[in-house]
Amino acid sequence: MAVLDHISSQEAMALENKYGAQNYHPLPVVLSKGEGVYVWDVEGKKYYDFLSAYSSLNQGHCHPKIVQAMTDQAQRLTLTSRAFYNDMLGRYEKYATQYFGFDKMLPMNSGAEAVETALKLCRKWAYEVKGIDLNKAEIIVCKNNFHGRTTTIISFSNDPVARKNFGPYTDGFIKIEYDNLAELEAVLSTNPNVAGFMAEPIQGEAGVYVPSEGYLAKAKALCEKYNVLFIADEVQTGIARTGKLLAVDHENVKPDVLILGKALSGGLYPVSAVMADNDIMNVIQPGNHGSTFGGNPIAAAVAIAALEVVKEENLAENADYLGKIFRAEMNKYIETSSIVNLVRGKGLLNAIVINDDEDSDTAWNICLALRDNGLLAKPTHGNIIRFAPPLVMTEEQLLDCVSIITKTLKEFEE
Repeated sequence: MAVLDHISSQEAMALENKYGAQNYHPLPVVLSKGEGVYVWDVEGKKYYDFLSAYSSLNQGHCHPKIVQAMTDQAQRLTLTSRAFYNDMLGRYEKYATQYFGFDKMLPMNSGAEAVETALKLCRKWAYEVKGIDLNKAEIIVCKNNFHGRTTTIISFSNDPVARKNFGPYTDGFIKIEYDNLAELEAVLSTNPNVAGFMAEPIQGEAGVYVPSEGYLAKAKALCEKYNVLFIADEVQTGIARTGKLLAVDHENVKPDVLILGKALSGGLYPVSAVMADNDIMNVIQPGNHGSTFGGNPIAAAVAIAALEVVKEENLAENADYLGKIFRAEMNKYIETSSIVNLVRGKGLLNAIVINDDEDSDTAWNICLALRDNGLLAKPTHGNIIRFAPPLVMTEEQLLDCVSIITKTLKEFEE
């Protein structure tokens, strides 16, 4: 069949079900076009996108500046591997490191690859700089985390769906409660083999769980006290999503290692990165780590354009402003609601908690009804619905979306 032949929603879903691995449970809607905050299905129905591909599309669908950068570069040079230099990577590395305030960047493709890179970097630093005995380094992580789905990463997940029947698991990780400074210090003060502490500034997949005010700054201070690297996984929370360029910026924290992905490309291409200063990054030498596609010319051109859009269009400021409006409007609704318990989040990364247990299908049914009413969102952890629209959204559009959400929720009130 030709690429542009029309296909119905039912036909598209049937093809995926027959020929694709069943590793996702998508909302039954088949999208074929996106622009800004909107997407259209194959039948032509228009929706607000309130998930943004898990915050990959902070700059909106098909942003013209980013698309232009991609198509221009694709017609000149797409891939060299790192066997040779190319004329785009150095420019990208300079722009991105100055943009985020680090000495060096290690370019990768997916978020999970970047997390794996950060773990390797932390361990190598532990042996060569901190002086931990070989193969004894441990990294502290938080329960209910989501850092990806590689075998190493699922080894320190406590999500049974992600872990079950994928063992044996990788050692070297200590799991503690998120937002628990006492437990963090208890481990740091008694275990000299700890090399790093890795955390999401806001736990996204766990249901947009925002830690107590001051948690990140105090955690960073504890890491400094015990000579441990503070690793911030900002794959989902970074690039203006929470109302600051980085979520750690809410507490003026500079991580020792920063992990970025998703919106680093504006959703056009898999681009991720790990950033650190020279005293950490210089432990990586030729042959220690790499990727055929990491740092390719298209990725470099796309990422520069994507980051320029964030600044030029004041997306962090817009996310902060609209996020406050969204939570205020939702709290007004919650005052008299029996179906929603609370709303939480920062910027335009928010979630509502449905008054039902995690095993119920209420949140899923609400998302189906939202779809029918022209807005796309998805549950996480059964009874939580995450809301994360593109940051290019206007106030008028946001209030229209609030109206759709509250109208839909009313259909489920007792």
